[in-house]
Amino acid sequence: MTDTISLGGKENVVNENRPFTVGIVGGGVAGSTAALKLAGVGINTVLFEAGRSLVSGPPICHLHAGGNLYREISEAQCIALLEQSIATVRAYPHAMNRRPTVIAVPVSDDGEPAHLLPRLEALTAHYRKLIEDDAENAVLGHPDQYFTLFFKADMEHLATQPLPSSPTTAQEWMIPLAHYMPLDNFKYPLVVVQEYGLSVFRLAATASLALDQSPLCDVKFGHRVEALTETENGWLVESRDENGERCIEQVDYLVNAAGFRTGQLDDMANTPRQRWVEYKAAYVAHWPSQPGLWPEVIVHGERGTPNGMAQFTPYPQGFVQLHGMTQDITLFDGGLVQSSSASAQPLLPVDMVQKADGDWSWDEIRERTQRAISHFTRWLPDFEQAEVGGRPLCGAQQIPGNDPTLRAADASFEGERYARIELVKASSALQAADRILAHIEQQGLASLPEDWQDPTLPLTLSQSAEEVVEKGKALAFERGYPEALAMPFPASLMV
Repeated sequence: MTDTISLGGKENVVNENRPFTVGIVGGGVAGSTAALKLAGVGINTVLFEAGRSLVSGPPICHLHAGGNLYREISEAQCIALLEQSIATVRAYPHAMNRRPTVIAVPVSDDGEPAHLLPRLEALTAHYRKLIEDDAENAVLGHPDQYFTLFFKADMEHLATQPLPSSPTTAQEWMIPLAHYMPLDNFKYPLVVVQEYGLSVFRLAATASLALDQSPLCDVKFGHRVEALTETENGWLVESRDENGERCIEQVDYLVNAAGFRTGQLDDMANTPRQRWVEYKAAYVAHWPSQPGLWPEVIVHGERGTPNGMAQFTPYPQGFVQLHGMTQDITLFDGGLVQSSSASAQPLLPVDMVQKADGDWSWDEIRERTQRAISHFTRWLPDFEQAEVGGRPLCGAQQIPGNDPTLRAADASFEGERYARIELVKASSALQAADRILAHIEQQGLASLPEDWQDPTLPLTLSQSAEEVVEKGKALAFERGYPEALAMPFPASLMV
């Protein structure tokens, strides 16, 4: 590994004969995935994480396998999200909640379901081509079942069917909606699409278990990076640990994966960059009388208005994660900020930074969660029985460049030895890591094995679903969330 220069006492001499080493700043989904990928192909890595565990940032809950939550993004972005999501399933197989997502357009919305169909057809064709290229890409089921349409007559028929205990088809997944969501409130067809759930706690567990066992990755928890100095052949990374001790780490290549604080590292490295940062929150509700097993349900709406999109993400034991894309639920007034000519770091209001670090008052938790419940109750009246189920899942999402609607992004580079990962969606993490490896190889800094682009992560191959679930439950408990959020959804559409 690298040698540490302690600034609190005797300084150690840096060993010039050490192996090529990559420093990664930030242990979120971006930095953890990069560390897993790099260490898995034989590269020494040092991962600096200011917190006490990995992958604890924004509210990850959905695998955007086609970007169907977002009507406003381009088809090219949807294709990119599909490809990235397939790679994510292959890299983190035990982090998936394998149930479909329902896309609904309410009668109160100006949009039309028919406008979604050409894009769904294009995604299906691209998915089929990916499987033809590599059969291992068939992680979302058969292409013919990527999406299914349901017209009002279909829903009226399903409303006469009993609730299934273990749904296995798109039709069975739709039965609870047919029973409990007023059918006259929606335009038709409704769409069922194979966009799965993604458990942030099992994703964190996968990364933690693998990196704990890797001799090629040195994870430095409790280390907040305070300065970067570029050298002739790399970087000196100065950090301070939880005890206040300062140390310097020498690395040959630096990856800035600091999440919404990426701009702070860019400023330290003197690498200007334009970006947005948006603070958002999702809310945990408990629906103790929940009838049957539910798919994820998306009700489209105009972002930032009282009719903003509503997102219902189910978990075991009646727990539900909620988004309401209104200014008083998931979005926040003043929560979307842009960098300036003076700094690459957009400046969020102080109270939002504090919330991102976990500082919520109970009154605000209760108020915003109840608003989220009420928002979805418009489409599911029985959901009014739901109650606050836990602390919000929150964080700030960075969006590189000048387009705040961008949803597919990965890595960018400055010079030969500096990369930044700029994720908008967690499913982009593996592609970002691959781009960094390609950059390292192009610069002649390290040689890679022939199969390095395989999305399967060598460090996670031996993991069992059981150990990932148990570790995920422990992480949820440590962070103050219901263990159910780390449990796999108890039914599977395409395993």
